[in-house]
Amino acid sequence: MKRRRGIIDRFEGDLAVVEFGEVMEDIPKSRLPDVVQPGDVLWFYKDGRVEVDVEEKQRLSKEIDELMDELWE
Repeated sequence: MKRRRGIIDRFEGDLAVVEFGEVMEDIPKSRLPDVVQPGDVLWFYKDGRVEVDVEEKQRLSKEIDELMDELWE
């Protein structure tokens, strides 16, 4: 099934600002799983389903930490 990956950038009122590559979209919080926070990686499916990808968030966080460590060396 076709899906697209988004990362929650921030919340503004009842909206989540979600980054899809180079594009930001406002998504109503009501369309998202109950327990989401900025930085979460989400998969949006054509049928309207939205899933949180915990493993991908952890991978991205580790990658960012490693880049920051290199920067400060």
